[in-house]
Amino acid sequence: MGLLSSLLGMIGFGIGLPIGLFIGFYLFVYSESEDVQDMESQPLCELDPVALEELMPEIPLWVKSPDYDRVDWLNKFISCMWPFMEKAICNSIKSTAEPIFAEYVGQYKIESIEFKNLSLGNLPPTVHGLKVSETNERELVMEPAVRWAGNPNIMVAVTISSVKVTIQLVDLQVFAMPRVTLKPLVPTIPCFANIVVSLLEKPHIDFGVKVLGGDVMSIPGLYRYVQERIKKEVASLYLWPKSLEIPMLDASMVAVKKPIGILHVRVIRATKLLKKDLLGLSDPYVKLNLSGEKHPSKKTTVKKKTLNPEWNEEFKLSVKDPQSQMLHINVYDWDKVGSHDRLGSQVFPLKTLVANEVKEVTLDLMKDTSISEANKKQRGQLFLELTYAPFREDNDSFSGALNGYSRKDSVMDRAMSNTSTTGAPGLLLVTVQGAHDVEGSRHNNPYVLIIFRGETKKSKMLRKTRNPMWNEEFQFLLEEPPLQDKIHVKVMSKRTSFSFYSKESLGQVDINLADVVHNGRINQRYHLIDSKNGVIHIELRWKTI
Repeated sequence: MGLLSSLLGMIGFGIGLPIGLFIGFYLFVYSESEDVQDMESQPLCELDPVALEELMPEIPLWVKSPDYDRVDWLNKFISCMWPFMEKAICNSIKSTAEPIFAEYVGQYKIESIEFKNLSLGNLPPTVHGLKVSETNERELVMEPAVRWAGNPNIMVAVTISSVKVTIQLVDLQVFAMPRVTLKPLVPTIPCFANIVVSLLEKPHIDFGVKVLGGDVMSIPGLYRYVQERIKKEVASLYLWPKSLEIPMLDASMVAVKKPIGILHVRVIRATKLLKKDLLGLSDPYVKLNLSGEKHPSKKTTVKKKTLNPEWNEEFKLSVKDPQSQMLHINVYDWDKVGSHDRLGSQVFPLKTLVANEVKEVTLDLMKDTSISEANKKQRGQLFLELTYAPFREDNDSFSGALNGYSRKDSVMDRAMSNTSTTGAPGLLLVTVQGAHDVEGSRHNNPYVLIIFRGETKKSKMLRKTRNPMWNEEFQFLLEEPPLQDKIHVKVMSKRTSFSFYSKESLGQVDINLADVVHNGRINQRYHLIDSKNGVIHIELRWKTI
């Protein structure tokens, strides 16, 4: 009986245990206590500020501001590159700090200062949001929110009167809102010439300093004094509008030369020119242009049947570099049929001219401008009057980020300067940067027509695009400021193949030039009339002599 009872007990235990576990699991999963209630869900936008702050003590900037983007990819990139960036930054800090340490050696009984350990730790900084701004200038503006709670180990050993004192920097935290501007954008790797960095607000910098093992920052009043002092010093150097400019490319590689003056050329007369016609005479005219310029040459009128023509005609040419540019003079014989024969050529260096002084020049015409014995035979003489007139100092207004180290004239200064130059001759520069959303009903091969005072200038045509980028400059030499004038800009499209509808208008705009004269420079985007969404980007400059 004892054996049977033991056997039945084991069987009952083996059957009852699984059944009990199954019933308990069923009741645990499917039974519901009366005290337990479903949690009510509520969108974040409906929470009050107190509840939201309790739920999210630190809200990311990309959540609070729609202008900032979440950049997890950038943080991942920094995290992967940090071991190498940390070493490079440490080497840069060491090379910068060691000359400064050397200046203090020998003073205040200091015998030596050296890094005992220099490491920024293994925790990289993080970007909590990135804002990218678009301007009308050739630049890219970024505003990252940078936070770094690192674990650096920076130890400096200072020997004073044969006593070595170790200073350690610990628990470094930096919160900053910099503005990083890449400008100007250029077609040369890395595609920008300078990095300009400025702080939009005073940074938060927290750290501890240990001397001989004790935390110096725990001294009452010292911590707050050091914090405020650091903020003040950093703000005095880099707080906007002040900035730090880091050059990336040589200025000579990316410099875009702009006109800095006007060359007045008066073609007076020529003598003893070559005979090219059957009757022993010629029909001469003169062509003038400056080296390095793509603008059409200036031409005099044609003097019929003479070898000693007199023109007394004046021309103006814009000068970009008077130290290197040359004036090219070519005299031609006009022919009704066929190409025109060249009677002679000569060049004149502008560097020999004195600003605002008239110089009379007599040039011996040669076959061409090369130096050889065959070209030394004279082909007559040409008499000119040359005057180089440099522009006044630029007072260009600025429509982008400010450079902290350059002085900006006040509105009153510019007004007084412009008042004094009213009525002075000058140069109107029209730069057509590009256009967006210019769409034709039949074709999209846009080009631009610049119409001013009856003169029309045309840009190159770009095929099959609604967002053309021309970057072309046009010049208008004027005897007086265009205070009452408007410039007409028209975007056209032309079919490349034969068609009855070969040309089509994509939009137009009239720009009042009075603002350009008063401000010196305007760089804006203009909505095109007779276009659904078309916008054209134009930069206007006015330079006076």
